[in-house]
This record gives sequence, structure tokens and C-alpha cells, in this order.
Amino acid sequence: MSSLETQIENLSKSEVDEFTLEDENILNHKGNLLKFIRMFSKKAPNIFLKLSVKPQVLDIDVLKAVSEIFCSLDIDFAGESKNGSYLFDKKFYSSRAKTLNTLGLIFGFTMDFAVLPGDSVKLFRDRIDFAVSLYPNHIYFPQLFDETKIKPTSTFSTQDIAMCAKLSYAIEIFYSYGRSVTWFIPVLNVLKMNASKFFQDFSEWQKINNCSFETKDKNPTNHAEIEKMQLKFLKFKFDEKNKSELFEVVSNIVRLNGALSRCFGESEECEIALSYNPEELLGAGAMDIKKFFENSIQEHSHIKIFMGEDGPNFKYC
Repeated sequence: MSSLETQIENLSKSEVDEFTLEDENILNHKGNLLKFIRMFSKKAPNIFLKLSVKPQVLDIDVLKAVSEIFCSLDIDFAGESKNGSYLFDKKFYSSRAKTLNTLGLIFGFTMDFAVLPGDSVKLFRDRIDFAVSLYPNHIYFPQLFDETKIKPTSTFSTQDIAMCAKLSYAIEIFYSYGRSVTWFIPVLNVLKMNASKFFQDFSEWQKINNCSFETKDKNPTNHAEIEKMQLKFLKFKFDEKNKSELFEVVSNIVRLNGALSRCFGESEECEIALSYNPEELLGAGAMDIKKFFENSIQEHSHIKIFMGEDGPNFKYC
């Protein structure tokens, strides 16, 4: 810890703006983790910290300490195997996520599949649906970047593993790299779909449009290009569900939130045309897309997104 403290002090004097801790002796021990966070807060308050942690270490003291720094948590989202059955404690994760959201923390989940005995495609899909319902900022699947092949089991065939890899990739692109947490559940609600089915359909759409898991090295990775993919697929789904009239609302919400996120993340300023009042699009009322469409009057505008003193903002052109 003393050596690490010296390194952190040196980093804070450099141009480094992000630090990832991978020391499991700290990450997996509540006392050590709390001590590290408090030290980091004093020595490097302006550096963004990334922590990959087990949910068991996230007690209220650790979470309150995290809330005082610029930090993102990658939380292990997995069950355990007992007597050949795969068990997953939803109540435990729901409780942790409630506290995380109440404190306004940035967090995501790290998921796997076909690792423990008893896991199955059905259980994996169920974990996806549950994970999305907890509003994580991102969901990552390390197996997509691990060259070690997953071995099939009695409950997970080779075909199942291939399908789940494609599904996981679809989630990372659309949800995580697509930064869709703000508006994703309202879209699911109006389409009357669960998350796993939506992502399965997107995976198939990716294959048809030559941007699937198999071509991942050639696929777009910047947010602006991914947003275009999102809008094309959403237009397809809303037409398919005979809800085409609602797509204009969705397009406005996606593009406005996307522009604000790029302003914050990439310092990108831009101008966008909207069909509805931007303040209303960012309000709670827009989270019910059908009701918003029925009760809001179109108000065409052209706005500029810029970085203000308190973060991303907009003004009318």
C-alpha cells in the first residue's frame, strides 16, 4: 500500500487521467479497499478510477467512499454452482443495485456464461433480463476477448456457446458502447419486449448487415457510428411492431442523449435538429414514450450542444 501510495502521488502530477486497479489483495478485501479509496481521494482526486470488484465487498462504507470520488465500478455478476445446479441470488444484487443507484454511482456488470456446472442458455438469458432491469451503465463479457475456448457441457452445447457469444457482443455494442442505459428500458416497455429477446434480434440484424461478432475487427467502435446503427435497428423494430408513429420520439431521445454523452465523454460539440422540446425530452415524462407521443406537441428546433461550467448543456440556434 505504501508503494502504491507513492505511485499514485506521482501519477497525480503527470498527465494521466485514468487509473485501473487490478490488485486482488485490495479489491477483494473490504478494509484494504476502503483504505485505498480514501488514499486515492486525497492523492489523486482528479483522476478517474476504475475498480473491478466482487459485490460482497460493496458495503455501505465502501460505497459512500466511492461516491466521493470520480469512479466506475465493474461488478462481478455471477452465481454459484451447488450439486450441479446454477444458483443466482437476485435479491442480493437487487439490494446492492438499489444502493448504487440511490448514491448516483457509475457501475456496470461483468458477466459470463457456460463457466459453472448447471448454467444454461435459459439461465443466461434470465441473467441478462435481470441485469438490465437494475440500470447498469454498462455490461461487459470478458470471454469475448479471452482466447481460451469455453468447453461445452451437458447443459451448454457448442452451438449454445457460439450463440451466447454473438448475443454478448450485441449487448456490448448496443447497450454498453451505445450508451443506451438512459432510454433502453422505456424502449423495451413500449415494444413489449424483454432485453434478451431484443438483443437476440439485434444480433441477427448485425449478421445481415455485416457488423456481427464474426466481423468485429472491422466494425465501427465510436459512439456516433454506433448510434446510427441503433437508430436503423430501432426504426426496423418499431415498423415491425406496427408502432412507426412512435419512432420520431425515440429518435429525438436517442440523438439528444447521445450528443450530450459525446460532449461529456469526447468534448464533442455539435448541432442537432429536434421535433420536440429538448427540455421535455430530457424530463421524466419522456420515459413513457407512448404517453409522451400522445400528450406532447411537436416543436421543431435546432440546438447546439456544448460544454458548460457545470457539464454538457444546450442552447437554441
